[in-house]
Amino acid sequence: MRLLFVNWAFENHGSAQDLYNYTQAARALGHEVALYGPPNALSPFTYTLDIGSADSVVFIFEFTTHLQYGDLLDLVRLVGKVPRRRRVVIDCDGDYNDAISVVGDINHRDAVSSRQWVEICDSLSDKIYQPTLHPRRANVGTFFFHAYNAAWERPLDFRDKEYGMVYVGNNWFRWRALGRILQALQPIRERVGHIGLVGQGWDVQTSWGGPALSEDAYRSDPEYLRAMRVQVMPAVRFDQVIGWMSKGIFTPVVYRPLFDHLRLVTCRTFETPAANAVPVFAQDADFVKEIYGDEAVALALGDDPSDKMLDVLCRPQCYADVIRAIRRHLAAKHSYAARLRQLTGIVEG
Repeated sequence: MRLLFVNWAFENHGSAQDLYNYTQAARALGHEVALYGPPNALSPFTYTLDIGSADSVVFIFEFTTHLQYGDLLDLVRLVGKVPRRRRVVIDCDGDYNDAISVVGDINHRDAVSSRQWVEICDSLSDKIYQPTLHPRRANVGTFFFHAYNAAWERPLDFRDKEYGMVYVGNNWFRWRALGRILQALQPIRERVGHIGLVGQGWDVQTSWGGPALSEDAYRSDPEYLRAMRVQVMPAVRFDQVIGWMSKGIFTPVVYRPLFDHLRLVTCRTFETPAANAVPVFAQDADFVKEIYGDEAVALALGDDPSDKMLDVLCRPQCYADVIRAIRRHLAAKHSYAARLRQLTGIVEG
């Protein structure tokens, strides 16, 4: 099957890791995955403008409701080269919902924009999916899209680490979540060692990603980061993310408030356990269990994040078996091969 993905792709944020890995996994399974756009020999992604030969068009919406290369929405509707029943919409950001506000994080400015976007998605396909086990609308199915590749796994060796903690990710509604991690580290700051923060928008409050729905999208506290002696570094390409996380003894998994509220997964959900670092989960224990398996609850930060992170810093090797169990669980249930089998079933269904 030839699948054409439509996504506004960046190499240093968003679903870049997934877009690249779907292409590789598809070849191994006898399928083909390409990204809509003009061919670019310098890009790690496989681009094509050939819509007519696609068996399915998969719209992967995140960050924005705009498209990277022209109005493909009209193109698909009017040209009709791919029938409606073989089009799929994957709503990665929870936009296919009523307007929601969660402690400053929003999916739409108002009810009107929410309704307009839902109508656009409905005009494209009857097959609407979100990366959550708990969709809010009855016509929405679960498709995680983001996945795990066991080839990413780094051997677990916590000796001679450059950093106590490293977080890799851009600041997009994430300051509140990361701020809670840093506040929990304050009482034990001298025992943490170096703290590294890799990504855009942390040490400046500028609109690095374009216009935002809310000022909380870019909210940060550069003075607090300096007071905590956090080393802020530029964003890295998707294929350097796991390597950077591996520089720390531990690395936190944090989401924006809306994603926690909707229980959405992200690319970082699955990348983090592959790093040579202890993943610590800021999500509630029930979410951790349903995504990572029962044993992963031992790495949920819970009500005493300071104590948990101090224990991880002091005894990281004691958590190695938990990390290996998480990796086995993800490899068995959340591989790209498993995702492709589900996606082709959605297209054919």
